[in-house]
Amino acid sequence: MELGAFKPLLTALAMPPLSLLLLALLGLLLINRHKRTGITLVSLALAVLWLLGCPATTAWLANNALTQYPTASPAQIRAGKAQAIVILGGGVSPAVPEYGGEPQPGDRTFARLRYGVWLGKQTGLPVAVTGGVGWGTASDGRTSEADVIARIARLEYGLTPRWLEGQSRDTTQNAMLLAPILKRDGIRHVALVTDSWHMNRSVIAFERTGLTVTAAPIGYIPPDGHGFTRWLPSAGSLQASQLVLKEWLGIQAGRWLPV
Repeated sequence: MELGAFKPLLTALAMPPLSLLLLALLGLLLINRHKRTGITLVSLALAVLWLLGCPATTAWLANNALTQYPTASPAQIRAGKAQAIVILGGGVSPAVPEYGGEPQPGDRTFARLRYGVWLGKQTGLPVAVTGGVGWGTASDGRTSEADVIARIARLEYGLTPRWLEGQSRDTTQNAMLLAPILKRDGIRHVALVTDSWHMNRSVIAFERTGLTVTAAPIGYIPPDGHGFTRWLPSAGSLQASQLVLKEWLGIQAGRWLPV
């Protein structure tokens, strides 16, 4: 079994909310014999869980834990001399009943697809799509992210991607497998489309292959606003904090292992 197959499990254990729930459970188990330690662990877990669910914390993490890349207009992409638009897959829904059971782009993939196609049409640059089946999903018989994106791009946007890479299972493989395909056609500079919280690791991965990268992020997390509601937790903010922390952890792990 490949090492990458353990990534979903290890990530789930390291990330909130599971890591904090496990810490709280440990505290509960210790309360009878070590009351002070147990109460401290439970209180710490709940406090951190609350903070990570607050919009203020999410904004701070996004703007301090990761490098924030500015949005890129079509004019900036052309001026930067990018030669192609690269869209990174971000997950698919494998069987959607309302579409006759056909796989469809997930929310993040759809947002990247729409922006990448728009950039392609506005700049006149060819589009490449990369994405296979993630480590958390069995690959046998599953439609790749690249195939799903290409189908929707053709049917709903009238754009046919020039390059498809559907074997990769993570960000590093996205770059390693797509780069040789692009280089064979003389592509050395790409505009990379992915979520703002995912851009750090994506740029690192693609630049390691020798490509020059212009970041074209979506889903920018703005600096925190004002008011008491920024300290009220929500499921959306907790998920956003989790994504930022996952990317930060991935970057740190990438200093030792390919991620």
